[in-house]
Amino acid sequence: MQEKKQIKRIEKTDLKHIRKKFEECRKEANEYLAGWQRTKADFLNYKKEEAKRISNILEYAREELILKILPILDNLEKAEKEVPEKLKKESYLNGIFQIKSQLEDLLNKEGVEEIKSLGENFNPKFHEAVQVAKTENDCSEKIIKIIQKGYKMKGKVIRATKVKVSK
Repeated sequence: MQEKKQIKRIEKTDLKHIRKKFEECRKEANEYLAGWQRTKADFLNYKKEEAKRISNILEYAREELILKILPILDNLEKAEKEVPEKLKKESYLNGIFQIKSQLEDLLNKEGVEEIKSLGENFNPKFHEAVQVAKTENDCSEKIIKIIQKGYKMKGKVIRATKVKVSK
């Protein structure tokens, strides 16, 4: 009988010890879980930031490429204006001006649009005054001539319009 009491006492002591160990393990497991959850959240935030950074790099590269294409379009437009009327029907010229049209379509698909300026009030956000003309009528700070077209890409000015302004 005494042996049974002794066994019960040992079992209670062991049970307390086991419960204590169990609680320590549960606490440690919860700490590991919380750390893992923080790390996972940090990693997801990093992925979002990295995706945004890469998107910005690609947008910048696209903008740089478009800025390199715009002088080609400018030159094609100048050439088109200078072609004598009798040569405008020539098929080789039509091919060249078809390229101009394709460039314009490409730019439109990329979200590039021309800044409309002629007759508008001068706005330094969109225009760069390279010439000023004295006028006597009441059209002060009006754009009277476009020297070089300006363009916006998705609402952002990528090249200001170079203009002649009346004073």
